[in-house]
Amino acid sequence: MNKINRKVEYALMALKFLLGRRPGEVTPVKTLCDELGAPFDPMAKVLQSLSHAGVLKSEKGAQGGYLIIKDLKKVSYFELNEILMGPVEVIKCLKASSPCELMDTCNIQSPLTVLNEKVIGFYKSISLHEILAPSSKEGLAELNVDRLGEAAEKWS
Repeated sequence: MNKINRKVEYALMALKFLLGRRPGEVTPVKTLCDELGAPFDPMAKVLQSLSHAGVLKSEKGAQGGYLIIKDLKKVSYFELNEILMGPVEVIKCLKASSPCELMDTCNIQSPLTVLNEKVIGFYKSISLHEILAPSSKEGLAELNVDRLGEAAEKWS
């Protein structure tokens, strides 16, 4: 199972917190860290990455901080992962930059390429709003096995 990287966890935590703020309200990194129990430096780097990608706006100065400027219904989990972690890949041999020593005799590269495409398709089908929605009725709780099956069919 793919594990969510700590950077992605910090991003999701921060975005969920920021969704609960008043529209236009700027939140300092320190406030986020204090409220969420997250370490300052990693959280600051994650927020900077989200700001550079246009998901957040950064306000500098004594009253500075971050606020969401992009509709999270239009940002997929895939995009978030790519912003913070780079290309989504199930296996390392899918990257030309890191060839596998078993390439010549590998009999699973093709099936794992298909798996990778399906995982990417599923990640693209989930918006951050779906994951972070305030109501569990709208949120990740509804992303059940049926939804996984639908995504698999869509991308097969």
